[in-house]
Amino acid sequence: MSLFKPRIRPTLGSVIGRGHLIVALVGVAMASVSLTLLGVLALRVYADHNLHLIARSINYTVEAAVVFNDKAAATEALALIASTEEVADAQVMDEQGELLARWQRPETGWLSDLEMQIARTILEKPISMPITHQGREIGSILLIGHGGSLMRFLLSGLVGIVLCTAVSAWVALYLARRQLRGITGPLRSLAAVAHAARSERAFDRRVPPADIAELDNLGNDFNALLDELESWQTHLQSENETLAHQASHDSLTGLPNRAFFEGRLMRALRNAGKLDEGVAVLFLDSDRFKEINDNFGHAAGDAVLIAVATRVRAQLREEDLVARLGGDEFALLLTPLHKIEDAERIADKIIASMDAPIPLPGGTQVLTSLSIGIAMYPDHGLTPGALLDAADAAMYQAKRLSRGAHHTAGSEHSVVHLQTRS
Repeated sequence: MSLFKPRIRPTLGSVIGRGHLIVALVGVAMASVSLTLLGVLALRVYADHNLHLIARSINYTVEAAVVFNDKAAATEALALIASTEEVADAQVMDEQGELLARWQRPETGWLSDLEMQIARTILEKPISMPITHQGREIGSILLIGHGGSLMRFLLSGLVGIVLCTAVSAWVALYLARRQLRGITGPLRSLAAVAHAARSERAFDRRVPPADIAELDNLGNDFNALLDELESWQTHLQSENETLAHQASHDSLTGLPNRAFFEGRLMRALRNAGKLDEGVAVLFLDSDRFKEINDNFGHAAGDAVLIAVATRVRAQLREEDLVARLGGDEFALLLTPLHKIEDAERIADKIIASMDAPIPLPGGTQVLTSLSIGIAMYPDHGLTPGALLDAADAAMYQAKRLSRGAHHTAGSEHSVVHLQTRS
């Protein structure tokens, strides 16, 4: 048992989608932070300028109260202006620096503490402005700004960042899926065609065109490769079929050879045993082949073998089989066969087909005849070898009898017939 689990590879869709999402979020975050910082900087400048304006306004208002050292008037004037502005603490001092009047924004809990903390962090130092009368300094004003506007701005900026991030994430995912379809669609098609070619040897499938040029070129190159593979596969199949045919067929007559015949006979016997049917094996031999071969040459002998193969094949049914076992020996497989008379009738037709002369190279013609032995399954054998031996023995008996007269004889088994024709 392996101690290491196989690494799960991410899909192209997840990689592209994650990349789009990260880029969108980083872009939105950077833009939002930049805009917020610029807004805070602008608000800081505005707040500082506003405090200077408030200080001047207070200066004009409390000037008379300071001249007459009227604390009540100074306090009333200070409160009238400071309470309506972004001021947290306002102080009026006399000429000696003693506190003449003061106004402080009422505390309302943690929210006020937060506003003051923001004001101390972002705003500049408290503003101090002298109070002058007829060119002489008679006192001063100290103002500390309030961070309420800054806090509202920061909160609205934070909400804006969150909303923009959410919208950007949705847009990024939408665009990622849209782009993903254009990329992964052709890749999935290519992968499906490649899988079919690898696992099913289906080289006839092709990758469809793609909208993206690089993917379309990749698909075209892959299709061209499939064309070559399909052509190569067709060539190999053709060569394999040719080699298989050459291995199981006689090169001269085109008939199946002994190995093919015995394999087919084995299957026929197996089926016959299951279906309780008969099978006949006929062994054929040319009576004058050696004489023709010696007198007219090998080309004439080949012509005789080809003619015998053609004429024998013409007398058979579609499901029957004729094979060349070697030399001038042929074998027939008749299946299904219920009566030996049917085999005898086919043997008579084959022998009769030899009545016509066989043309030889050079314009010469010869007459030949066949000796045929018949063996029936299961009477004369239960295996391919036993049936072939029985038919061969019956053929030799027919050949011996053909030297004396035209007749039909039986072998040691009463149902093995020997057909001859001189």
